[in-house]
Amino acid sequence: MTIPRGALITVLLAAVICQADNYTEIQDLDPVPKYEVSTIHEKIVVDGKLSEKAWIQAQPITLMFPWHFQTGKKQKTTVKILHDQHTLYVGYEAEDTDITAVCTKRDDATYLDDCVEIFIKPSETTDSYYGLEMNARGVLFDYFYPFPNELDKSMDLEGVQLKTTLRGTLNKRDDQDQGWTLEVAIPFKNFSKLANKLPPKVGDQWRVQINRWDGVEDATGRRLSMWCHSGLKKPHPHNPERFGTLVF
Repeated sequence: MTIPRGALITVLLAAVICQADNYTEIQDLDPVPKYEVSTIHEKIVVDGKLSEKAWIQAQPITLMFPWHFQTGKKQKTTVKILHDQHTLYVGYEAEDTDITAVCTKRDDATYLDDCVEIFIKPSETTDSYYGLEMNARGVLFDYFYPFPNELDKSMDLEGVQLKTTLRGTLNKRDDQDQGWTLEVAIPFKNFSKLANKLPPKVGDQWRVQINRWDGVEDATGRRLSMWCHSGLKKPHPHNPERFGTLVF
């Protein structure tokens, strides 16, 4: 069947308008924040506890809740970032009264669980970035995102270490949990495709976004919190123009 030219144009325009609505940006937002990443020399044991002196002394980022129409609990998440010559370390502390996570295999859809995320953009000359989405079980979904094109789910970062500790019981819906901690170590060598030099030198700046999806995907109480407002009207984290700045 041949679609009349006028009808085809109408359909295409409707699709463009719908897509534009999903990515409509909010104007007059505050500038994105900066975070100074501490250089460490002590050994970090990735055990999901954040117990080393460097973790204790690092400044925390507290995620905010940009979309007030979301109905989920505003459960606090703090994030700390460290680095040494070879590795970027990220630690999350998440308050959570109901810890839920069903994904168990690498590259499962962890973003449907209680999960935390970091998007890492080492280059200012491209909007492409690396994504890590990690659930409360310590399962990783990682990818390369040549934004705004389709993300590459086949990419696996090498040498990533990831652990969680739970203050409660996983997937037991009728009790009261306290929260969970996640610790991840990401070797710098994984960023060679985009980074100008590795490891980053003093004063180098990378762009990152940090997020948390809290709650069950099919429930009305699911909520997204973030380091920086993505600038989008709908709860959606993928907008590299609004990533914050890491200063090494």
